[in-house]
Amino acid sequence: MTFASKFGRVTLGQAPLVPNPVMSPILLHILSTLAFPLYLAQGLHTRQKSLRLSPPPEGPVEGQFGDGEPAYRLLVVGDSSAAGVGLNHTRETMGYQAAKKLHQRTGEPVQWRMSGHNSAVAGEIRDYVVPNLAPEEYSHIFLMIGTNDMKNWHSASRWKSEFGGLLYALRTRFPDAKIYWHQAIDVRDTPALPKMLGTIMNWRVQIFNRKGAQLCVERGAVAVPPLDSTNAWGYCRDGFHANKYGLSYWADHMLDHIHHTPTSTPAAKPHIPAPDARAFPHVEPPATFKKELG
Repeated sequence: MTFASKFGRVTLGQAPLVPNPVMSPILLHILSTLAFPLYLAQGLHTRQKSLRLSPPPEGPVEGQFGDGEPAYRLLVVGDSSAAGVGLNHTRETMGYQAAKKLHQRTGEPVQWRMSGHNSAVAGEIRDYVVPNLAPEEYSHIFLMIGTNDMKNWHSASRWKSEFGGLLYALRTRFPDAKIYWHQAIDVRDTPALPKMLGTIMNWRVQIFNRKGAQLCVERGAVAVPPLDSTNAWGYCRDGFHANKYGLSYWADHMLDHIHHTPTSTPAAKPHIPAPDARAFPHVEPPATFKKELG
């Protein structure tokens, strides 16, 4: 099925598609709305056939690499990706692997803690998880959220409210921590998803990624651009969740961006005004006021 418009031709159910980060947000909303009946029918069918996995049955949820006072205190919080659904042990999770890799890269002691919750959406992490996290002095927080919001067909306005509120909640509870959110990957090649379903979901991914990156810029978090590619070897048996190899690859990608600021990542660039952007003219304050402030 092909949609034709002034924005170009978009083919539904055929891969590979031309990468389309420049697609109009309005077009993405229109296409995803028109495709909702197809999404619902094929999504329910896929869900009925899918393999349901659980978080790791054993292993610690916190620990430390290296001796002495931690130079880094890492919290990994979010949905099933943070929980390690489909893995055999917590040493295969993002929290454990990222902390170990960070220790190996820096030689510094790294303390880590994971708080993952299967099927969670941004509003649930904001309302039920963050308020119940111990007020540790985390230096870095990896936020793994958005997939369930997207596939549950949450609206862009709901995503803005709940994800934006989640950033506020984390910033308030852990004011000294740097927060990192990884944008969703291109899901069209996800093994568990039929091509048509993957294409529709990827329109949703673009909507959520764009709005999420904008919120990160506005609210002081680092939006990490999605991994360039995915491979079948990076998935669990269900063909949807990342396995230990996929999470190892993902952890390296997150750590590659650990020194970025909210405005320095590629994901942030579309949301930073150009130097010549229209602005109100500068008006000098009275001299007495300037003198008073030094």
